[in-house]
Amino acid sequence: MNVPKPIRGTALRFVLAASAACAAWSGAAATGLDQPQPNASKAEGVTTLAHDAVHGRFNVDDRIVDILAHPAFAGFARLMMPRVDLDIAPDARIASIASTQPYHQNVDPHVVVAALNRMVDDVATGRVVFFNIYNEAEKRRTPSKIQTGLFFFRGKPGAPFAIIAPGGGFSYVGSVHEGFPYAVEINKRGYNAFVLRYRVGYGEAVATADLAAAISYVFRNAGALEVGTQNYSLWGSSAGARMAAAIGTHGVAHFGVDAVPKPSTVVMAYTGHSEYSAEDPPTFSVVGELDRIASPATMERRADALRNAGVIVEHHQYPALGHGFGLGTGTGAEGWIDEALRFWERAQTNRTSRTP
Repeated sequence: MNVPKPIRGTALRFVLAASAACAAWSGAAATGLDQPQPNASKAEGVTTLAHDAVHGRFNVDDRIVDILAHPAFAGFARLMMPRVDLDIAPDARIASIASTQPYHQNVDPHVVVAALNRMVDDVATGRVVFFNIYNEAEKRRTPSKIQTGLFFFRGKPGAPFAIIAPGGGFSYVGSVHEGFPYAVEINKRGYNAFVLRYRVGYGEAVATADLAAAISYVFRNAGALEVGTQNYSLWGSSAGARMAAAIGTHGVAHFGVDAVPKPSTVVMAYTGHSEYSAEDPPTFSVVGELDRIASPATMERRADALRNAGVIVEHHQYPALGHGFGLGTGTGAEGWIDEALRFWERAQTNRTSRTP
């Protein structure tokens, strides 16, 4: 595959010093709200700030490296990028950020900017937006866990939460396209939303273990985070949908963490995942009819199999769309997030009505 400019993908070669970035990651606060969780302890090694105040907002003409330089994201900005080792051209603009995500289409830079600005605004009002899911001892034992964490978009205190796992073929994490923008939309209904940064380059099992660890982390810290643990949902796109579906089938403890309940709902966007069980949660799925990565036929067969097993399912296939369409802004899929939210809300109601 040809990697387009402005990302010239030389592994482990940053625009800015990698050693300084790594120092920032390892200097970040330990996991757990019983310990301090500042946004960062150090900047990312960027010497010239494009924005001189934490509240400085972005527009599509800003450079991608300006995201790394923004003081609101100090200490974790590299984890917002599709890969931490991307070589980003100094003059590459946010308007061209689609080139950082080769498996995705319909990447709208205005949607990206709106989500980034929401995070900037949260930090400017004193909110912590990034949390480590592994403690320092775990990261020392497994250094790759440094490249994980949760981005938190706060909804109403005590409201249920969603965890979103973006896609990227387990080779990158498309948070700016189908992570942060999803969280913004979910927040509009008052729900709390987390976007998972999981490890890439290690395959599905490791990434899914990170999702399980994130669920466990939120449950352990639910009081301090002010989130409700009843009726939570998992959202995933492409590779992330495989992870969410696997936990829906096998449960959280299967992946080596605490035995907490399964999600009340799984939302899956464009994945070829086919495994299922009769114990899967209610499942909402979407795909484009022209998807050449996640077979629409495979998704339809899984939806039918779940229905036949007695699982509540809602499945949508949208015309003239390929893989990785995100919010679907300006396409036939636009508004699918709202449909998925309504499905989640019905699942919550049904679950509550069945509780003695």
